[in-house]
Amino acid sequence: PILYSYFRSSCSWRVRIALALKGISYDLVPVNLIKDGGQQFSAEFKALNPMQQVPALKIDGITLSQSLAIINYLEETHPNPRLLPQDPKKRAKVRMIADHIASGIQPLQNLNVLKQMGEKKMEWAQNCIMSGFQALEQILQSTAGRYCVGDEVSMADLCLVPQVANAERFKVDMGPYPTITRINKALLELEAFKTSHPSRQPDTPAELRA
Repeated sequence: PILYSYFRSSCSWRVRIALALKGISYDLVPVNLIKDGGQQFSAEFKALNPMQQVPALKIDGITLSQSLAIINYLEETHPNPRLLPQDPKKRAKVRMIADHIASGIQPLQNLNVLKQMGEKKMEWAQNCIMSGFQALEQILQSTAGRYCVGDEVSMADLCLVPQVANAERFKVDMGPYPTITRINKALLELEAFKTSHPSRQPDTPAELRA
């Protein structure tokens, strides 16, 4: 497999965690979203992913984009360890939380949107994340065990950790979100979350390396 990734992209990080958890080795091709006006806008990358976003994964003779679609494919082709619970109600909760982050928070504060916001980008990002985290904190109080849904790592957790990193980068006060903070801390102790961390990627700038 070949993963087209950017060290700081939260969507890329989700996929790197999934690949690490499932023990799938891959080659990484960095796509710098800032350098050269954004390498994702090159004709070569547009041919790979018409949405001009990372991640993209070449695997099993196909090319996939969209992090949750990629994770679902990995789940179906490499079922262990399981990232979606067998119980339909728990599985629905996992998907709900993953969608809450991947559709309801992250796209509102991603690079494309922040470029449009100009000087207000920090305030905009903070408001989007705080609004999403208020709802997420409430949801997790009824679903969480050690992790987002019970005591097993799931697709929801793969979305949570990168989003908390975004919140910290945009200087969001995490005080009002104790459940999110507790789960995030527990997940960051796991090897797959450490090895896939933005501070430990081939394209991480020297000053941001762990």
